Amino acid sequence: MREYLLTLCVTAAVTYLLTGPVRKFAIAAGAMPEIRARDVHREPTPRLGGIAMFFGLCAGLLVASHLTNLNQVFEKSNEPRALLSGAAVIWLIGVLDDKFEIDALIKLGAQMIAAGVMVMQGLTILWLPIPSVGTVALTQWQGTLLTVALVVITINAVNFVDGLDGLAAGMVCIAAAAFFMYAYRIWYSYGIEAAAPATLFAAILMGMCVGFLPHNMHPARIFMGDSGSMLIGLVLAAGAISITGQVDPDNLFGGSERSTVHGMVPIYIPLLMPLTIIAIPAADLILAIVRRTWRGQSPFAADRGHLHHRLLEVGHSHSRAVLIMYFWSALIAFGTLAYSVNSASMWIVLGVVFLSAIGLLLLLLPRFTPRAPRWAESFVPPRYRRRKVLPEAEQAVATEDATGGVPAEEPEPRTPVAVGVSGVNGATAVGSRSRTAR
Repeated sequence: MREYLLTLCVTAAVTYLLTGPVRKFAIAAGAMPEIRARDVHREPTPRLGGIAMFFGLCAGLLVASHLTNLNQVFEKSNEPRALLSGAAVIWLIGVLDDKFEIDALIKLGAQMIAAGVMVMQGLTILWLPIPSVGTVALTQWQGTLLTVALVVITINAVNFVDGLDGLAAGMVCIAAAAFFMYAYRIWYSYGIEAAAPATLFAAILMGMCVGFLPHNMHPARIFMGDSGSMLIGLVLAAGAISITGQVDPDNLFGGSERSTVHGMVPIYIPLLMPLTIIAIPAADLILAIVRRTWRGQSPFAADRGHLHHRLLEVGHSHSRAVLIMYFWSALIAFGTLAYSVNSASMWIVLGVVFLSAIGLLLLLLPRFTPRAPRWAESFVPPRYRRRKVLPEAEQAVATEDATGGVPAEEPEPRTPVAVGVSGVNGATAVGSRSRTAR
């Protein structure tokens, strides 16, 4: 565990320290999109944050390769090298796209090429654990197609939620934390060496997100861009592929020990866990495709119908909308993790139901904004205080005093942007981007 923590800290430190210089480079390079009518942010913000995240990934892998125990991951498996190769491909395309706005088909092809590079080096799905069936072996073509599909879906799902400051990095960090606990338990508690690469990938992914978040929290000083969103999406997919298609308890254990593993880690959890960690992004991806197709638009057309946009429309503040998305991501990921530890416990089910009720209450909070009593108004934020109603004459005097006797000017209307029009920013990692649509 200490070596994983050291790897995480080194990755986070390198990412954090490099983000500042990368921001200056992005400003000098002109990688700052203009503000549009549908954007949430109000000041031009540089992107290319994925440059710092990629070097954090490289630093994490380099440190892990020189540690006593983690060095065995590099000696016994080619998956870390496969991850680095695929990450380099997707990162280069992301950097070029952040600066020059690459065509959607080129980005989609680059995602497939990155997945293919990983498959060629051994990071692929070999079999699937199917409930009530057991482990089903896949042919080479089946494994390759499934791996490529999972990589492309995960990359675009992560990109879809990158619409508010700190949202994508925070949600991926939460998912990586739950995934790390799951993979580490399989590797350390049961001695399944095939789970070691996925554990390392999750630790490095947490470090990348933790190091970038201080610069990306609202108000963000820099955006990760496609170079960052596609990168962390690929790393997340690599861990899911490794733990799903490489770990086979049936071939590693026998007798009562195998029964113990199946009792504590149900055979369908390796298939379910990777899906739960991207549950919220995947749901947003599916809803967006259905919504745009229903309207007769392209699935890659930009709009303000994402889950985080709807939270803002309901009345949540920017920070509260991000925290609510964090809450639901943590509930789904860690709820599945707790179920994998003890699937027979009714307390886990009741806890998830109780927390879900709290989540629903948080979603409806703007509809039922509480008002503090008069004596407690000085201890609560202004939005919870009772507003004092002034007579019309006093309101007019107050307005005149505030403007110095000059009528307040009407704000200049912003030019609306038609939905589906590609610009500097957009909707998906294979279409126009949305992670800067804040």
